[in-house]
Amino acid sequence: MTAPALPRPRRKAAAAAAEIKPLQSGPHGGSRLRALDALRLIAALMVALYHYGGRDGDVSRAWGTSPRHEFPTLSDAFAYGCLGVEIFFVISGFVICMSGWGRPLRSFFASRAARLYPAYWAAIALVTVAFALPWVGYKTVSFSDTLVNLTMLQQPAGAQRVLGVCWTLWAELRFYALFALFVVLPGATRRRVLLFCAVWTLATVVTTASHVEFLRVVVMPEYSSYFIGGIGLYLVHRFGNDLLHWGVVAMSFLVGQHYAVAGLWHVPNPHFFSYRSPYVIVAVVALGYAAVAAVALGKLSWMNWRWLTLAGALTYPFYLVHEHLGWVVIGALHRGLGVPSYATLGLTLALMLGLAWLLHRFVERRLTPLLRRSLDPGTARR
Repeated sequence: MTAPALPRPRRKAAAAAAEIKPLQSGPHGGSRLRALDALRLIAALMVALYHYGGRDGDVSRAWGTSPRHEFPTLSDAFAYGCLGVEIFFVISGFVICMSGWGRPLRSFFASRAARLYPAYWAAIALVTVAFALPWVGYKTVSFSDTLVNLTMLQQPAGAQRVLGVCWTLWAELRFYALFALFVVLPGATRRRVLLFCAVWTLATVVTTASHVEFLRVVVMPEYSSYFIGGIGLYLVHRFGNDLLHWGVVAMSFLVGQHYAVAGLWHVPNPHFFSYRSPYVIVAVVALGYAAVAAVALGKLSWMNWRWLTLAGALTYPFYLVHEHLGWVVIGALHRGLGVPSYATLGLTLALMLGLAWLLHRFVERRLTPLLRRSLDPGTARR
């Protein structure tokens, strides 16, 4: 016997409730998407390879020469590792949309602050102490600028950065603020998220055309498309295949690859460390989108090994400490002990992952729940 149809107002209310209700698992995957943890670690390792062997600068002092001489066959490939940041941003768009759905603003703020700050403060302290050692040879920033760095607002404040990678955290903070203001605060629904993506995409190209600095800081057109793409892929994961969802993803990729090429490509020039092909830049960005899309569609649900959860947990502390402390380790191993280049590279990555585990075990696992409960006392009751 067919159940009687709901009256139209009740059907509309039920549909709205389905959009607002928090979702533990979408139609394409389980509650824990461990494949995303694997992708995050891969993106972090890409960035590390770029910092260790795909660019010049302070890392050349660590090696004692340009990484091009240390890795003559791989330095050009390592140079594409900087695109791991764009992949990070796509993953972040997916994860923040998933974690912020159906969450009160205070809870969203508490979860983000508790996730970001404990390991970040520890990394600031470690790098500051390490660079203060007389035999290290790298200059630390002033005491005043170090204090500003504790806020994570050093870039807009005009202070020197303790961590080179923290510019990406400034982009993340702006994304969190926009998402909280226009999605979390009024309440996440499919329509509201689609509108947010559409308006942000339009604002991205308008900002580029207008050359207004304030808009550039708020809208961040160089990176917005990747966050939007991740949000679109989460809509695919949560609500299934829909032309509007895939339209958000496609539009974000088409705009995002343009900014990636514009930021990284240059005509062949022997004075540059490397030459990146525009075709390879587009291909790497496309692979990042495709990998997150595979997660959204449940194609990687077989990657459900428990150790991937730990791998994902190590990604953030590893990302924070790997660059500057990596220089110290590379110099000690390669120039100090004479360890060959490729062995130094592997040992440095392993040691930085080990340090990330220590930060996760003794800093994040202890301070993150404490900070979250302090910022949102209702957490313990929910």
